[in-house]
Amino acid sequence: MGAIDGVNARGCVELGFEEEPEILAIEEAVRVLLQGVCDDSNREGVRKTPLRVAKALREGTRGYKQKVKDIVSGALFPEAGLENRAGHAGGTGGLVVVRDLDLFSRCESCLLPFQIKCHVGYVPSGHRVVGLSKLSRVAEVFAKRLQDPQRLANEICEALQHGFGPTGVAVVLQCSHINFPSSESALSDPNHKGWVKMLAKSGTGVFHDDMTDVWTDFLSLLRFRGINVEDAHSSGSDNKSWCPSHACSKTVVPDSAMLCSVASILCSLGEDVPLRKELQETPARFVKWLMSFKDSRLDLKLNGFIQNKRDFRCNSEHLRCELNLSFWSQCEHHLLPFHGIVHVGYYSSNELNPVQRSVLQSIVHFHGFKLQVQERLTRQIAETVSSFLGEDVMVVVEASHTCMISRGIEKCGSSTATVAVLGRFSMDASARGKFLEIIPDTGTGEG
Repeated sequence: MGAIDGVNARGCVELGFEEEPEILAIEEAVRVLLQGVCDDSNREGVRKTPLRVAKALREGTRGYKQKVKDIVSGALFPEAGLENRAGHAGGTGGLVVVRDLDLFSRCESCLLPFQIKCHVGYVPSGHRVVGLSKLSRVAEVFAKRLQDPQRLANEICEALQHGFGPTGVAVVLQCSHINFPSSESALSDPNHKGWVKMLAKSGTGVFHDDMTDVWTDFLSLLRFRGINVEDAHSSGSDNKSWCPSHACSKTVVPDSAMLCSVASILCSLGEDVPLRKELQETPARFVKWLMSFKDSRLDLKLNGFIQNKRDFRCNSEHLRCELNLSFWSQCEHHLLPFHGIVHVGYYSSNELNPVQRSVLQSIVHFHGFKLQVQERLTRQIAETVSSFLGEDVMVVVEASHTCMISRGIEKCGSSTATVAVLGRFSMDASARGKFLEIIPDTGTGEG
């Protein structure tokens, strides 16, 4: 018998997703965080943010509620192979490799998502092989928890080894963590590297020794994918510098209520914050990152220029543009970063010197370092630029959103483009086409 009117077959009341105690606790904690960073935490764009964040966190950490044995138990298959002759094959020992599994996890140091390319190999034993899809599912169980690369590699390895008893398991992870600049360094360092990358590897059984021939075979197959594992971290390696948040200064003392809220979120997800030393500084790191989007001071750099704005109209055919202006922002719907590049096109007279690139970059950063949505960001940049360059302005923003991977969509490399057009660009298709042809074909993803 199914559930009727919210009552299950055992006569117990079933709670809807939004009424679960963990979800309600996360929502309340997020409201406290929003009050600390947002001038109006009840406005339309962020009113439902607590529930959206709770859903994203629940999706991104669902591995805490999953068990490996439930995945592997029904996926073992008999497969006869060579036993009494030299060599190995099939179910009695031939190397099996599954490459290029796209996974996403949450960094235990800062709570931001990071991307993973996972490669798994194992040597079967006892005439048994495991369904190949189960390797991906087991890896995902541990990816959907708060992690760092080396722990993730170790946990996948150990779970597979205990799950179906192969002769050995090997795991190599290619991990990429977004490296968010501060509002000041975003302007001062135009060559800021937006990603921190790390290779982690782990092995059990015949893969326990890094120098064995079977490791050589496995890594040789991975090199076909352009992977260089010579510098990979392995069990016992010191990878404290992996998360960029470790390098941030601690001069700002976070608000105690916000710290308690983040700790409450971690507990609601299934973590024991007091007992896990890796999480003890996580609330402070996350709050500091969140507060970098409050009351950006970049407006001081803009005011002096805009006060001397140039108010003109021009029928000249001279199109000017600034391409690939970097931006970093935070999605107000999920409190997760998005980033990319901005292209600005405008018409000006031949006599007028083009505006300095640094001014346009300041405008982009000013509007980026706030709680934002991409559509609003695009419009605000266009309106600000038009206030001193005239009304003929076109702005294209290309962005990658980590909130896309936090809710189970997980389309690696996907990006979003938005356009704002003012003046002649809004009426003249040829003007728009001319500018769009100038924009280079560049990616905005992990690269």
